[in-house]
Amino acid sequence: MPSVEVTTTIAAPAERVFEIATDLASLPETMSGIDSAEVLTDGPFGEGTRWRETRTLYGKQATEEMWVTGLDPPRSYVVEAESHGAHYRTGITFVPEEDGTRVTFVFGARPLSFFARLFSVFSGLMMKSVRKALEQDLEDLKRAAESAG
Repeated sequence: MPSVEVTTTIAAPAERVFEIATDLASLPETMSGIDSAEVLTDGPFGEGTRWRETRTLYGKQATEEMWVTGLDPPRSYVVEAESHGAHYRTGITFVPEEDGTRVTFVFGARPLSFFARLFSVFSGLMMKSVRKALEQDLEDLKRAAESAG
């Protein structure tokens, strides 16, 4: 499974950073790369929470349904999705440090269909775009958390 890992340190407590990262209704305001987010389940953010997220990639809007499969507040959560014959998994960790919180995103993709396996030859190009999007998401999360204090 090809994967991408990005990390940054945010000058804010892990609880605040986790709260902002899991506020699905506010994602379009927090993350510049997200056009819209529609929460599909009732209740607080937790295992089983589902939402539809729309981003503009390669000049076109792409909408994916995502769900939470692991949760350990405020330390981590896992999000998964399936689209275009592939299974995607993103693990997000929040580690307290003396100067704030180290946040790490680890994204992985596993092809499920013949065409996805065939396309995986080009996974290096896709992972480059994913890295850029995740780095922007981290930068946006950092800006939001550091200005919220």
